[in-house]
Amino acid sequence: MLDDPIKYGLLALLALALVIAAFTDLKSRTIGNWLTGAVALGAPVFWWASGMALWPDIATQVGVALVTFAALAVLFAMRAMGGGDVKLLTALALWIQPQWFLQLLVMMALLGGVLTIVFAAVHMLRGRRERLAIPYGVAISMAGLWVLSSHYMPAAAQAAVMAP
Repeated sequence: MLDDPIKYGLLALLALALVIAAFTDLKSRTIGNWLTGAVALGAPVFWWASGMALWPDIATQVGVALVTFAALAVLFAMRAMGGGDVKLLTALALWIQPQWFLQLLVMMALLGGVLTIVFAAVHMLRGRRERLAIPYGVAISMAGLWVLSSHYMPAAAQAAVMAP
């Protein structure tokens, strides 16, 4: 297809943004607004490059993002999730098809659990008593990269077509 170079270039930029989000969250426990803003603002360009229809495709993406934000805002209010994590996951909801976004959430939860166990063990081994801060942007980014590589990249798409 003619739009594939644009679409895959945008997906590569999204992947790069996810790697940056993981590293910045790991290093400073923050995910910059500039980064989540860029991810969110890139979604309409991706919609155009993918040939998505306003109804129901784009409306569904926006709806999933709004539901995601509402649910995560509750977790943020309970201090169970950071603001950067809420914004990053909401911005990702604008990119990822709803059925694959559900897979992203499951993978994120699994990776987040492993991340929590590892950080808790290190925290205890170091004898720290302050509240444990988990860089959940790492789990979000890893799950996002997994969905991109398994559902959006050309080799993954070709392998899915070739499978019996």
